[in-house]
Amino acid sequence: MPTPTIDIHHGDNLVVMRDWPAHTFDLIYIDPPFNTGKRQARTRNKMMRDDAGDREGFKGQRYRTVRIGEKSFADSFDDFLAFLELRLVESQRLLKPNGSFFLHLDYREVHYAKVLLDQIFGRDSFMNEIIWAYDYGARSKKKWSAKHDTILWYAVDPARYTFNYEEMDRIPYMAPGLVTKEKAARGKTPTDVWWHTIVSPTGKEKTGYPTQKPRGVIDRIVKVHSRPGDRLLDPCAGSGTLGEAGAELSRNVVLIDESAAAVDVMMERLGRIEPRLHRAEMHGAVGLGAEGQVRA
Repeated sequence: MPTPTIDIHHGDNLVVMRDWPAHTFDLIYIDPPFNTGKRQARTRNKMMRDDAGDREGFKGQRYRTVRIGEKSFADSFDDFLAFLELRLVESQRLLKPNGSFFLHLDYREVHYAKVLLDQIFGRDSFMNEIIWAYDYGARSKKKWSAKHDTILWYAVDPARYTFNYEEMDRIPYMAPGLVTKEKAARGKTPTDVWWHTIVSPTGKEKTGYPTQKPRGVIDRIVKVHSRPGDRLLDPCAGSGTLGEAGAELSRNVVLIDESAAAVDVMMERLGRIEPRLHRAEMHGAVGLGAEGQVRA
């Protein structure tokens, strides 16, 4: 199989997407800003060995915290749904007849977005509401703490789509004593509620980009809903998690983001895969051909 490709487009995703022909992608995953009304930021720190440092590490060794930067973006739109609708329409146009679409949001906007998607794709194309549940961060004392995101899955054709059941990862039984030893050892397939930790603040997966999504969640979508050699798109690519997951699983991935900081993170993170970078000023002259190949 040919080496997978990654194309990174720096620019307005709506402008970029409109330059491409219909039926180009097998899978589209979009994780847009959640319209929290807040500025999303992530501080990047580095630990330096220092006997007079502010933190204690392994075997009592002292370390000094050095701040090396911060990445942030404004997560607020006057009319979020109008912003989103245009991009949902383009996503539906760009999907192949057997393609799948995933929209990742939180509780603030997902119910309104569901109505939009029903209008664009058709209610019969709605396949699943996937709940990604995690348990990290502060807890509210005034209401039930919000500790989940929602991922909506639509299939262009609900009678013909990719669903690789055998590619599902297995998870432990909650009550292994109620099943046979063989079943307990094999584990069970996930439901539409996915328990998975967020990206560890100290883990090697972390890029420092705000709202980075964990590989475990994205890998599951890629493995089950696409095949090696397929072409995937993330119009709000952020740190490029879909690109990394897709390339390592032999898929071709196109990533778009208008943030220069996001593009820098993706180029560094995916450098070993040698992504092709397309700047905003090139979008009038560079796009995807009928077979999904980059053309000048």
